[in-house]
Amino acid sequence: MKIALIGATGYVGATLLEEALNRGHQVTALVRHPEKLPQHERLSAVASDVNDVAALSAQLRGHDAVLSAYNPGWDQADIRAQFIAGSQAIVAATKAAGVRRLLVVGGAGSLYVAPGLQLIDTPNFPAEYKEGAEGARQALNQLREEDELQWTFLSPAALLQPGPRTGQFRLGGEQLLMNGEQPGNISVADLAVALLDETEQPQHIRQRFTVAY
Repeated sequence: MKIALIGATGYVGATLLEEALNRGHQVTALVRHPEKLPQHERLSAVASDVNDVAALSAQLRGHDAVLSAYNPGWDQADIRAQFIAGSQAIVAATKAAGVRRLLVVGGAGSLYVAPGLQLIDTPNFPAEYKEGAEGARQALNQLREEDELQWTFLSPAALLQPGPRTGQFRLGGEQLLMNGEQPGNISVADLAVALLDETEQPQHIRQRFTVAY
């Protein structure tokens, strides 16, 4: 497949890039700093600004799927607004490019821990992540209203950590996956496996899903 990957130098994006290349896909990596990417025969690194819809749509045109690991950065004071604006721009550019398949990596904060209660709204949710998680939640809510794209939103387990690629994990839907009394975890490598599996063999069109061990 021809895959456009947004955010390929980030924590999640770099692992998505490695997984996609290892599976033999042709990848266009759309990043702010293409010089940070390694050389690879099936990789094209392109300088990109997600907020420039016209330019981004031109860069996305001709691909089979767009994978977004967009994150403006946890250190940004206005991360919520940036997250929402960037996500809206990616959706608009994908549509303008004529690409129907959009897969987005979001956060765990919007997963449900009880009926009507999302993780982000619980008392112990870390304050330093709340603004970014709220941006991701609103991006998901906007995607739910999108009926032109074949979108998928992947929320990781509550604990997203470095670790090995095992290929063995549970899939879930709207609820936070638990490991007994504790929140579940997943390695970033296996998160990438889950998203590339979904890219190759779609099971969650216009749905959110989650993964955990």
